[in-house]
Amino acid sequence: MKRLAPYRIWLVWLAISGLLAAYFAYAVQTPGRQSAFMPGPVTHAHHQIELKCVACHAEPFKGRAGIQEACLNCHAKELKAMDDSHPISKFTDPRNADTLAKLDARQCVTCHTEHKTEITHPMGVTLPDDFCVRCHSDVAKDRPSHKGMAFNSCATGGCHNFHDNRALYEDFLIQHGKGDKLTAIPRLPERNLREFMISMEYLDGKPVDAASMNGREELHPVPRLVAEWEHTAHAKSGVNCSACHQAKDASGKLAWIRNPDHTVCASCHQEEVNGFLSGLHGMRLKQGMTPMQPDMAQLPMKDGAAHAKLTCMSCHSSHRFDTRQAAVEACLTCHDDSHTKAYKASPHFRLWHEEISGRGAKGSGVSCATCHLPRIEFTTPEDERRILVQHNQNDNLRPNEKMVRSVCLNCHGLQFSLDALADSALVSRNFQGMPDKHVDSIRMALEAERRGKRRKTSDGAAED
Repeated sequence: MKRLAPYRIWLVWLAISGLLAAYFAYAVQTPGRQSAFMPGPVTHAHHQIELKCVACHAEPFKGRAGIQEACLNCHAKELKAMDDSHPISKFTDPRNADTLAKLDARQCVTCHTEHKTEITHPMGVTLPDDFCVRCHSDVAKDRPSHKGMAFNSCATGGCHNFHDNRALYEDFLIQHGKGDKLTAIPRLPERNLREFMISMEYLDGKPVDAASMNGREELHPVPRLVAEWEHTAHAKSGVNCSACHQAKDASGKLAWIRNPDHTVCASCHQEEVNGFLSGLHGMRLKQGMTPMQPDMAQLPMKDGAAHAKLTCMSCHSSHRFDTRQAAVEACLTCHDDSHTKAYKASPHFRLWHEEISGRGAKGSGVSCATCHLPRIEFTTPEDERRILVQHNQNDNLRPNEKMVRSVCLNCHGLQFSLDALADSALVSRNFQGMPDKHVDSIRMALEAERRGKRRKTSDGAAED
């Protein structure tokens, strides 16, 4: 048998290697083929985009640094807004070198390692439950109230979270800890987009109707859609057909668009769209993938909605833009978990029904969106204050104490809110009844304050 010359063997090897490399490059970029290369499933927060490998591995040769960059591309703004309790700067400070030796939290993947479902805890944490005690083993010296507490109980009683403690800092607990079950006037803050748009002269605020609508020839609108649009806040504020259906094409010329997408909504609702794209409802669109469908979810969803495509128009409709429909019925159309199914028997729904029927005060009702798409204060680039709806429905879900500041305190006292959120059975039945759990953090904060005042009185200087 004739043997191949050595250089031919090298040529064959190079050819095979090139083909394998080409196939690998093709496979990781082609939807539906990447799963063959996955070492394991990803966490609940990322499972929708797990086959878009380049979302996290855009720089394959940068290793952990590249993945860290990908994490911050999506989460840096959120960490800044939540006043991160353990920022990277804490671990890069030379004065904290001993802390760094115990827990290297300079990179997200130290605590949140994907593709390792067998060691993944809630919120995607992949460290053992005792990671807090690595740095805080002597906490009882400064906090006598913590003596005897289990080493893994820091985050289980509504007391501490690694990143976001805005509703749990001692000064916040002390300031709000004496509130009652209900506030004096339980109300939501009012949205003010229309007023803002008029004040900035983005809208003139003059209503338009069927007689003054444009786009008749280009869009061939049917009477039903015209009638729906005429009764909306859009028409009443002067938003004509061209505002949504006309945009510049690739050449820079104005062109009519029959089916606008979220990029058109962003021309007026940029922050709302940003929130939508950051949550599980819209994150696939942000990555250039097909829209999310309920059958992709890991939570219980209704079979009839399995293949619905989630876009802005899925909840708001194409022409009605009914915020009341979007606030409740749109959610109930898809979700089928126990919390959702219990909503219409809850006291929250009764308040919602009273408001929409005209018997309750404006802002007194509690819809699904009240808690999961909360109204938040936002400062615009023009340095104007706005109240907008946060459309990232995951922003305040985990840990659920994040709801306290943006949602619960509009109507409830802090102690009641923490107790209710800590009671998983009560959450499951959508807050029908009273909480059986009690979070002790407010009492402990008030005691710490009293100890500090006593020390200041006796020593003439406050101690930490």
